[in-house]
Amino acid sequence: MSKNTGTIDEYLAKLPEERKECVKRIIDLIEKNIPKGFEAQINYAMPGFVVPHTLYPEGYHCNPELPLPFINVASQKNSINLYHMGLYADRELHDWFVNEYPKHVKTKLDMGKSCIRFKKIDQIPYDLLSELVRKMSPQQWIDLYEKNFKLKSRSNN
Repeated sequence: MSKNTGTIDEYLAKLPEERKECVKRIIDLIEKNIPKGFEAQINYAMPGFVVPHTLYPEGYHCNPELPLPFINVASQKNSINLYHMGLYADRELHDWFVNEYPKHVKTKLDMGKSCIRFKKIDQIPYDLLSELVRKMSPQQWIDLYEKNFKLKSRSNN
């Protein structure tokens, strides 16, 4: 994990031309649709949307100096990835997304715990991603995070 320095525009400027427009479009749709309170910044060396310390002073349990991460976008070697922590933490949201995806894209969903990988950039379901981004407010994410992650990390100590 590299430093969280630079800007989203600097990140985009370093991308290959064939990826730049697609990643920018995803970032723009997130900015347009994400509920008020999240902040855009470089997070984990990629564009991210976080719950800032002003809303959640405790920060991320793995490193409280960092704000609570929520959504990140990255151009990886073989795919463009969207990391959405709500999909990992909320089974109902996860199941909704998995069921909706085939209605928007003919290719098989390539997904990890919180990572959606788009290997064919001409088949990214932008409308579905817009809907996904709108589904969780900062407070809903904080509540879910504390329920699923923070309390478990405390009990493991």
